Amino acid sequence: MIMEKEALILDMDPGIDDAIALSIALTRPEFDLKLLTGVAGNVAVEKTTANLLKLEEFFNRTDIPVAMGAKAPLKREFKDASYIHGESGMPGYDFPELKHQPIDDPAVEAMHQVLSDAAEPITIVATGSYTNVALLLIKYPDIKSKIKRFILMGGSLSGGNVSSVAEFNIFTDPDAAKIVYESGIDITMIGLDVTLKALLSNQSIENVAEIGEVGKMISGVMTAYNDIEAAGKPMHDVNTILFLLHPEFFTLEDHMVYVITEGPAIGGTIADTQDRWSNGKLNAHVAVDINTKAFEDWFLAEIPHMNQMKDHPIK
Repeated sequence: MIMEKEALILDMDPGIDDAIALSIALTRPEFDLKLLTGVAGNVAVEKTTANLLKLEEFFNRTDIPVAMGAKAPLKREFKDASYIHGESGMPGYDFPELKHQPIDDPAVEAMHQVLSDAAEPITIVATGSYTNVALLLIKYPDIKSKIKRFILMGGSLSGGNVSSVAEFNIFTDPDAAKIVYESGIDITMIGLDVTLKALLSNQSIENVAEIGEVGKMISGVMTAYNDIEAAGKPMHDVNTILFLLHPEFFTLEDHMVYVITEGPAIGGTIADTQDRWSNGKLNAHVAVDINTKAFEDWFLAEIPHMNQMKDHPIK
């Protein structure tokens, strides 16, 4: 467990699983949330940013600045995943009309300001495409020293979910992902190798609806979630927050990971497991397995905690 508050910037594209990851982060005293940034991914950036604001208001955490980021990938045409996450990105629960707005600064400028002002390096958690992060590294290369590490949801060593090799976040903006993986900053990759094992059963989704307003919200959005496996629904982005709290639940391997940016394997993340090209260099701690029972037990225990913290927000 984290003994001291960890300063975080969360870069997200809610999106249902992002929304649940953020819900937990907003209610855990282990985190000092410095900034939330929206990016185009599951739905358009205007919607992902609005969803960040909705969740802040739901959990009474409007103290955290929210900035709108990139509207499209660096080089590719933007294609959303509304067929999975719904038109709004967060269907299934009736959030009230927004009462506050994002800050005026765009995401890259807001990230740069927060990092520059920080006394110690800050962890960036990215659960959407990495466009905002790549733009930050392009425009302000000297800021790298102020980034403690990246915790990234994305990629896969075992096969994709939008092609035979590509996971959605990487596929959405592979050029941005390549920049991030070549940055030299410490990276933990939380990809499909574990997130397709970290499932919430359909029965559990029904049961959490009875645990206060938070349970009702989470059950509602999860019921509307069209990402379905035989044993339940995957909680992809939640695993980044879980890793920060309980890294012992995960099995990691260190690899040199390459991002494919063209051709039929575009968006693929390839580990040089035979050291054919990397000459012993490594750039990522890759999560390859997870304690699935510990995951579900932990998640279900978080619902009553979130419900309590909704009425007694962190100050």
